[in-house]
Order: sequence, then C-alpha cells, then structure tokens
Amino acid sequence: LGLMEDAEGAGDLLEAERSAQANPEDLSSQFNYALALIGENKIDLAGDILINIIATEADWNESSAKKQLLKLFEVAGFMDPFTIKYRRKLSSLLFS
Repeated sequence: LGLMEDAEGAGDLLEAERSAQANPEDLSSQFNYALALIGENKIDLAGDILINIIATEADWNESSAKKQLLKLFEVAGFMDPFTIKYRRKLSSLLFS
C-alpha cells in the first residue's frame, strides 16, 4: 500500500521519464521516475535507477532511494529474484 501511495505522487510515467532524461543529474527527477515506474510495475528499471541514485549520493534526501529499494525488497519477498539481484548490488555499493 505504501509503495502505491508513493507511486501515485510521482505522476504520469511519460512525464516523469521526460523529466529524468532531460535532467540526468537531478536526483529528484530520477527518484520521481523510479516511483512512476514502480506504479507501472516496472520494478527492475526502477531498481536500476534507485541503485544509481545510491551510487551517486547514498544519503540524498535522507536516504530516500535506499528506503524505497528496501520497501521493494519487502514487497517482493526475501527469495524473489529481484530482491536477490538488487540486494547484492546494494551490498556491493554500501560495503565496498
């Protein structure tokens, strides 16, 4: 439920995508695009964007990208391929 509420606040996917592409350095635009993708159940692409935000600035906006990624892990489940793949990526960023 929390994921869907977050995604609703992101607005239209096409609009979010255009903004993210026009502003690749703007982490807020990237995050909004990830939320819009989650709303469309495109979690792999959203995961990539969230990982990129974390790689760029882990503490950005009170670690919002990391928190959102952890919510996705919780919803997908511990043994889901998405969780396994992106938990590994997150671990390598945080502990390398």
